[in-house]
Amino acid sequence: MPGSVEGKVSRPADERPAGAAARSHLTSRAAILAIVMCAIALSLAYPVREYVAQRREIAELRHQERVAQQQVEELALRKQRLGDESYIKREARRRLHYCMPGEKCYVVLDGNGATGKQDPQAASGRTPPWYATLWRSVEAADRR
Repeated sequence: MPGSVEGKVSRPADERPAGAAARSHLTSRAAILAIVMCAIALSLAYPVREYVAQRREIAELRHQERVAQQQVEELALRKQRLGDESYIKREARRRLHYCMPGEKCYVVLDGNGATGKQDPQAASGRTPPWYATLWRSVEAADRR
């Protein structure tokens, strides 16, 4: 039939085609799905953040434990050395300048061989003690 239009059916204006109804239904389903996914993401965000923070804290505590273990090992070694009499004698000589009975020990105070008098140039280059500087500033303020 040459004059007839096939496939076109006249519908009332208030009726929607079947595809449009399916699209609006799909859109509402997608919106609900998106809301549910957002709710799940928000409900998981805090626990995941806490999990990451706890893992970081555990790593930090393990590092502190390793440092403390090293300190314990160093202190145990020191305790062992302090139990050795030859170590104690050597440290007393080195740190405290002790001498064994019958030995003559000398302490060199100045490596330049000075007689004990201070060089006036060295004394002038030193800064005065803090209290002298404070007292000078009080006297200077009083003069003004």
